[in-house]
Amino acid sequence: MDLGFRGEVADFYHRFRRGYPPAVIDALVAAFELTADDVVVDLGCGTGQLTLPIAGRVRSVVAVDPEPDMLLRARRAASERGVANVSWMIGSDADIPTLGGLIGGRLGAVTVGQALHWMRHEELFRAVASLARPGGGVAVVTNGTPLWLQDAAWSRALRGYLEDWLGSKVANTCGTDDASQRRYRDSLTAAGLDPAVVSVDYADELTVEQIVGGVYSALPVDRIPTPDQRPGFAERLGDVLRPHGPFVERVRVAILTGRTGSGR
Repeated sequence: MDLGFRGEVADFYHRFRRGYPPAVIDALVAAFELTADDVVVDLGCGTGQLTLPIAGRVRSVVAVDPEPDMLLRARRAASERGVANVSWMIGSDADIPTLGGLIGGRLGAVTVGQALHWMRHEELFRAVASLARPGGGVAVVTNGTPLWLQDAAWSRALRGYLEDWLGSKVANTCGTDDASQRRYRDSLTAAGLDPAVVSVDYADELTVEQIVGGVYSALPVDRIPTPDQRPGFAERLGDVLRPHGPFVERVRVAILTGRTGSGR
């Protein structure tokens, strides 16, 4: 399936998608009792926002994404940061059974950062339940709600602008809404995994440039304004947003885990 996260989108994604606070990595390590003996699979890894900090806490990470351009940009980021214990693999959630079989009993966790809505989560959870070591499992990490769906005047202004630009509603929650989270919890239980939720909350003030970049990082490559359109797009969006500043984004990182029984 072509999700459109290629070409320039990969660079926008790397520059403008938020990383994860250290408390999120600490929570993942604690949830699965990860050690330097463990292997983690980061599924839908994008440009490595979750992959790279986890890599410093485990034996190795297998980072999986269907978009080669995302992996190329992530590999470059790993090199820039001196992270050498990551293997980059083109693939999807359908590859987890085979990959888990190759890793064997060392599979500590499968992490999914804001990408589960692209996957067949019920099948994925069942696969992880049969492949993870005791006490291991799967973590679904949602990194805040989309910029255009937040409870703030600037976000509502952004949503209106985008709907005018695209000619359609922008209502995709990317799996961050309560109904999706309940569905994921129920599916974890059905797969024989023990669900738990931890959240990390923080706030940050955005610039117009960051909002524009965040929009570009979320659009398919064929919907991004062309290079000659971008100055006008950004200028008009800035005019729409400025009356509603400052642009404070309130981020809730929700960490939904599903663990196998009999931990370490």
